Amino acid sequence: MNELIQTDTLLNGYKILQNPKGFMFGIDAILLANFAICELKNEENILDLCTGNGIIPLLLAGSRKVKKITGVEIQKEAAMLAQESVKLNELENKISIINTDLRTIVNNKTGEHIFKKHSFSCITCNPPYMIAGHGKNNPSDAKAIARHEIFCTLEDVINTAEQLLATHGKFFMIHRPFRLSEIFSIMEKCNLVPKRLQLIQPQEGKEANLVLIEARKNANTGLKVEKVLNVYEAQKETGLQNNPEFCKPAQVGKVKNDKKLYTKEILEIYKSFK
Repeated sequence: MNELIQTDTLLNGYKILQNPKGFMFGIDAILLANFAICELKNEENILDLCTGNGIIPLLLAGSRKVKKITGVEIQKEAAMLAQESVKLNELENKISIINTDLRTIVNNKTGEHIFKKHSFSCITCNPPYMIAGHGKNNPSDAKAIARHEIFCTLEDVINTAEQLLATHGKFFMIHRPFRLSEIFSIMEKCNLVPKRLQLIQPQEGKEANLVLIEARKNANTGLKVEKVLNVYEAQKETGLQNNPEFCKPAQVGKVKNDKKLYTKEILEIYKSFK
């Protein structure tokens, strides 16, 4: 295995392999997993699109509500790390990782892995946020692929979710607020109805930079907007730090300024994965 690969331990006890020079999961994955797990029923069959190194499946696997989780990732190295993490935690009976293009996974007759339409009760996705052409777009750069719509667009993600969700199935996604109008427009075309929304702010009074969305297939209209969640305390720098040791040695949601303090709400989310 690449000598750069590090093994980190999550609060739920599972280990995850990560490449510091590639995709490293952050707080957005934790927020998405928490947002989804609150609405899961027993024995859920879950698909995680753009799974990266498998962080969402590993977080959700600790819940008794989850029967099976399948992660789909187009980047070969990231998918291999996710597969190795699954083996490391002996979760092969609960998690499957597939290295393929999400745009071709519905009734792909030429592929080894075929997903039937409407075969999942729940889909999660932490997709690339930025439109292709904005900033770095090197198709061989793992970080650029994770952040920019190089191999899949927002419409690809939502359309795939619609095809694979059962009626009244749940779709959970985290994205950027500046694309909300586009998200709602595509969801409407795909018969996915936004049912729950939560904005995430870096600090109180700051502009929201993330949004969590739950949509349901063929559901009645009616959107619940939850209380805005602040990531850091809006207070003077104290030189103190309360960053939870969610995984070692790399902590979730790396804090560039160690003097920032997580809010109580964020700390509770971290603790919920023990």
